Amino acid sequence: MTSGDFVTANGEGTGSAGESGDTRATVPGDGTRAVRAGLPEPVKYEPTLPGPVFAAHFHLPGDPTGPYTYGRDENPTWTLLERAIGELEAPGLDSAETLSFPSGMAAISAVLFSQLRAGDIVVLPDDGYQVLPLVREQLTAYGIEVRTAPTAGDAQLEVLDGAKLLWIETPSNPGLDVCDLRRLVAAAHAQGTLVAVDNTLATPLGQRPLELGADFSVASGTKMLTGHGDVLLGYVTGRDAGLMAPVRRWRKIVGAIPGPMEAWLAHRSLATLQLRADRQTATARTVAEALRDRPEVTGLRYPGLPDDPSYKIASQQMRRFGCVVSFTLPSRERAERFLGALRLVDDATSFGGVRSTAERRGRWGGDAVPEGFIRFSAGAEDPEDLVTDILRALDASAE
Repeated sequence: MTSGDFVTANGEGTGSAGESGDTRATVPGDGTRAVRAGLPEPVKYEPTLPGPVFAAHFHLPGDPTGPYTYGRDENPTWTLLERAIGELEAPGLDSAETLSFPSGMAAISAVLFSQLRAGDIVVLPDDGYQVLPLVREQLTAYGIEVRTAPTAGDAQLEVLDGAKLLWIETPSNPGLDVCDLRRLVAAAHAQGTLVAVDNTLATPLGQRPLELGADFSVASGTKMLTGHGDVLLGYVTGRDAGLMAPVRRWRKIVGAIPGPMEAWLAHRSLATLQLRADRQTATARTVAEALRDRPEVTGLRYPGLPDDPSYKIASQQMRRFGCVVSFTLPSRERAERFLGALRLVDDATSFGGVRSTAERRGRWGGDAVPEGFIRFSAGAEDPEDLVTDILRALDASAE
């Protein structure tokens, strides 16, 4: 049995159903795929997941052929991780290719700066990740026209005409608006525009942009993908090698490569992605439901709530709604008292980890949010304990 084959519940291999006459469906579930993704062929006495390869160079007599020549170009540890992410982002799409990067911003930059030239037009969300305004400044300095529009209401369609690249972030961070990916992709492709989707908040288990028609799925693996708050990582999965060739060239030119230890830790963490995603998604909804009736809470957003403005579209294209809940407290002071009163939630500027985090986003100054706006990320704690802590902190912050 090869590493690409999977096993059904009764232990039978699923690589060639016709040989046994078994016609049952052989598509593995998310848990099976996450646990097995990217593993090499089994070799007697070798580890299931080989350790990180620390090498700046490799033995290379004669002509420089083969996959591993120099440490800035390829590394066996990256290869396994990239294969694993590709199996999660684009299962069944053999032409897809994944490249890993040392951070999410390195991955974002690789797509933008490898695909765009002076005179091109790019459409960005104006409510996305807070570093995008800095990216906009740099793109503009290179002679690229940057247009922006909100995520909600598919507003990016209004400024799409003539664009070389459409950049989508859905759900948006931190506002949690959702756009109709199929609709935007269809409109973009009809005029020859490439589409890249930031899939950080959803993860491949929550949403697969390439299956919805996008050309690139880009994400920060720092967040839920690895889930332990101890790895900086990014990746790009493209529809085919032709699209990814400029991205690969950009990575080589700027040297934006992940460390082998980080790549190995990320691959190890993928095995629990489905377990973490299910627990954290369910907990996020529980937290959102608990916040509904609090009089001091306004602007509550979670795409998995049936009454959320994003729910209808999110439920048509997302398989899991993520771990992030956003809401607003009456003032900056109230928000800071609330955060200070929490005992099970870290005040930190990330999301997706097994330990719950929350922060007042306005402290950074890059998001168009009220001073009391809170971005909350549900971890893997017991939901009842987390809700109790949150409600207690809300009560304490009122004093």
